[in-house]
Amino acid sequence: MANQQQDGSLLEAVKTRLKPPPLYKVLLMNDDYTPMDFVVVVLQTVFAMGREKATQVMLQVHREGMGVCGTYTREVAAAKVDQVIDIARKYQHPLQCTMEET
Repeated sequence: MANQQQDGSLLEAVKTRLKPPPLYKVLLMNDDYTPMDFVVVVLQTVFAMGREKATQVMLQVHREGMGVCGTYTREVAAAKVDQVIDIARKYQHPLQCTMEET
């Protein structure tokens, strides 16, 4: 849609398309010391998973060495990683969490 200025010239409307922000996967890493029940509680607390889904992700971490907890924008993913690490440190567990671009 063009707008007309007072001097008679036309202004062209410029349509720009914004691409969505990149998404990041939040990953939990397996270790030999963090109890499985603790991992389930972290997944339920930080990632709002139900007990069944949290157990599935925990078993994926245990069997495959890592598991995907969710996919988020960069800021949200970084906040989730920090939350997991803070909770793990509070309870003196070596649980590691990281993020990577999808």
